[in-house]
Amino acid sequence: MSQFDVIISGGGMVGASLAHALTGHGLRIAVIEAFPVSTDDQPSYDDRAIALSYGSRRILDALGLWQQIEPDAEAIKKIHVSDQGHFGFARLDHEEEGVDALGYVVTARDLGQSLLPSLTACPDVQLFCPASLVDFTVGDKDVAVTIEANGQRQTLNASLLVAADGGQSLVRQQLGIAVKDVAYGQSAIISNVTAQKAHGNVAYERFTQAGPVALLPMSDNRCALVYTVENKDLDEAMALSDEAFLKNLQHRFGYRLGRFLRIGQRVAYELRLKEVVEHVKPRVALIGNAAHTVHPIAGQGFNLGIRDVAVLAEVILDARRAGQDYGLLEILQRYAEWRRKDHRSVMFATDSMVRLFSNPLNIVKSARNLGILAADMLPGARHWISRQAMGLAGRQSKLSRGVPLE
Repeated sequence: MSQFDVIISGGGMVGASLAHALTGHGLRIAVIEAFPVSTDDQPSYDDRAIALSYGSRRILDALGLWQQIEPDAEAIKKIHVSDQGHFGFARLDHEEEGVDALGYVVTARDLGQSLLPSLTACPDVQLFCPASLVDFTVGDKDVAVTIEANGQRQTLNASLLVAADGGQSLVRQQLGIAVKDVAYGQSAIISNVTAQKAHGNVAYERFTQAGPVALLPMSDNRCALVYTVENKDLDEAMALSDEAFLKNLQHRFGYRLGRFLRIGQRVAYELRLKEVVEHVKPRVALIGNAAHTVHPIAGQGFNLGIRDVAVLAEVILDARRAGQDYGLLEILQRYAEWRRKDHRSVMFATDSMVRLFSNPLNIVKSARNLGILAADMLPGARHWISRQAMGLAGRQSKLSRGVPLE
């Protein structure tokens, strides 16, 4: 039996970020990850583009990680939002907000290189990988976690178990926590594209009747593509030749970047909105996709998860300094209450945008076009939207303010 203070189930981007946030504070931390440390084998660390908000950059900077990530990150200087077939558009600009960038784009693989392997150098972190969580039992004073590695089982004990094990979270399932699950009937086709014109560090969000299309600036003048299709059209879209797919993309996006020249490998993900009914139980807390999944329309998935990390780490360390048992439900409720408003705001915003821009009624089309025009013309509206996009709205944790945890 091995004794720890915190056990993190899942060494993906969110779980590894939490381990980094807790290291160096006198805690013994265990990370259970099903795949080897090499990010080439970890499915969370593939070639998908991750949009990092300005607030997420501040968290990573406060954790001492941004310096490693920055060389592979491409800045988002401006955001351009448009509605196909309508003349209105909205523009957000980093200069208007007085920041270096509204956000950044980095591949999950490059981000992973700065997160999981570097934990091997942390003396207070023990990685169990490849290993899998088999079962756990919650007691009055600790939680006992059974894991399996190399065909052998062993038990780890800790004051707190954190579920960072993704959308199909085994921890969540074993606790019987209910999930509000909404299927959009859509899938996102993810890829990289190269166009004739330089992207100029502009991120594009284009709404079409067939679903939204997003293009995010990447290195080497590539753009990360999120191309939404109805589920009934997915197989046909995936079966298209590169030339035919780019022709469809050109029709939906237009020629702001000239002609699209090349496209990389395409991967599809079904789009769903998920939210757990309970974020915490005695001695267990859920973070990241184990707690919520949102539509990628605004690129907020990982940003929501790393804000979970920032708050949970602060709650744990504050309680520890005060001599309190951070595994108690009353302590963990501080995390759940703090995060509730942000979760619901992002979920409401993304869900409303999906439904608003897929509504075929002419009166709705006119109203949303006026809304886009107003957002572009009114500085107050642009500032509010920019703050939301940068992850700077609402109550901020220390890490979100760029302040290291003590």
